[in-house]
This record gives sequence, C-alpha cells and structure tokens, in this order.
Amino acid sequence: MSAQPRYAPAHGRIESAFARMKAENRTGFVAFLTVGYPDVESTLRFVPALIEGGADLIELGVPFSDPLAEGPTIQHSSYHALQQGVTPRVCLDVVAKLRQLRVEAPLVPMGYYNPMLAYGLESFVSDAASAGVDGLIVVDLPPEESTPVREACLANDVRLIYLLAPTSTEQRIKLVASMAAGFIYCVSVTGVTGARDELAPGLERFVDRVRAQTHLPIAVGFGISQAEHFQAVGQIADAAVIGSAIIDEIDKSDPSQQAARLREYAEVVTGQRRAAT
Repeated sequence: MSAQPRYAPAHGRIESAFARMKAENRTGFVAFLTVGYPDVESTLRFVPALIEGGADLIELGVPFSDPLAEGPTIQHSSYHALQQGVTPRVCLDVVAKLRQLRVEAPLVPMGYYNPMLAYGLESFVSDAASAGVDGLIVVDLPPEESTPVREACLANDVRLIYLLAPTSTEQRIKLVASMAAGFIYCVSVTGVTGARDELAPGLERFVDRVRAQTHLPIAVGFGISQAEHFQAVGQIADAAVIGSAIIDEIDKSDPSQQAARLREYAEVVTGQRRAAT
C-alpha cells in the first residue's frame, strides 16, 4: 500500500530543493559530511561552505563503530568523530546550530539503526524534527523491518529515505517505491563507499528500473568523486551524492583552508568553476 499521500507537503525543504533543481534544469548535488570530522566546529563551517559552492542538500553522517556500508575514508572519519565524543545527540545539536546559522538547505542525517535504537526510535525522530532535520537515512534498515522508524517519521513530518542497490529485485524496488518519501537513494555499486575512477557499468539500466516504479526523485551515490561523474549521473538521475571525495578534500587541505577548499570543490564538481590545470 502506497503511503505517498501521507507524507508530504510539497513545500517541504527536500521537495522544494528537487523542484528547484528541476526548474533550473540541473543536476542536484547532495554533499556528505561526517559530523565531528575533524571536529564539530569544522562541521559548522563546512556545511555553509558546501552550500555556497553549490550543494543542494547535506547528508550528515552519524558516526558509528561498525559502519558496514563505508569504505576506508568514511570509516576513518567516523572513528575519529567517535573519539571526539560525537554521539547522535551531538549530531542533532549540530543540526539545530546550523538552523540557528540560517542554513535553509535540507539536512538529512545518515546513519545506522543501532545508535538510533539505543537513543529510542520515537525520541530520536522527534528530537531530530525539533532540531530541524528534514529526512533520515538508515543505511542498514531493511524496508520490511522499517515500520517503527517509518511511523515515527510520518508522525514528525520527516522523510524516511530508502536505499536500493543494483542487486535489488523488482519486488524490492516496488516495495521501497511504495514506502519512500523525499527521494530514493540508488547505490551505484555492489560495494562500499569510496571514490572511484569510473562509474559502474549498468548504472543507467538500474536507475531506469527504479524510475519505472516511482515518481520520486532519484539520487545516485557511492563512488562518485569527479565532475565527469557528476555530469554522467545527471544524464540518468536527479542528483548525485558525494561523500568520500569530500572527506579526502578535507584531509589534504590545511585546516585554515578546508572550508574554502570544500567550497571550491563543490563549484568544480557542479560546473560553476573549472578545475585548475
């Protein structure tokens, strides 16, 4: 049974962001940051910098000790953030502070089920909504087991965003399409996150399979790092998600230049600025 009519006012931040991308005939940029990497104050600087550079939506990684979908880069950032004492409560505090800083872009925590369960599912979603969260991605939560989180999201006007993989069956795609809100996250590879040189073969066919089952926007993530990837994804999907490459940019920049470097990276990826030669 489709729950689409129960979600969503068209004026929600996520819906408005995708409507704006469509009206402007451009590919959306979903930027991922691990909250608290290298520290919380940096996250509060990096988010506005990425938005200034062209990011449309920000995924905020909730650090977890066993991030099974992540490659070495995000694993490292998550471990570092945990060492800094970053908890789910801290992540929600960061969202609230970003809203106080007048950040209006959609903010979507992306994390794992266990920390949310330990927090208390209803309490986490309620507190997230109060902080200014627009959507929630729970990487290791199968749709068949998502009812408690989904009901909490429905009650708090938070979009629960589901992931699909190239190996997803038609039945699984149809199920996710009937439950999803905001957008659907298509994982481009049968593997973990991490910057790659090329997009996976068969990606267009996979996205077409999902598109046939939903009217929601589709974002493609995992392995996207370059402007060429971004442009290619834009030919088949509504938005591209970049994470590990952003962490890499942080790591190779002087601390005083990290925010500026992220803004420039966003400009290059989205085509607002040409890469230095």
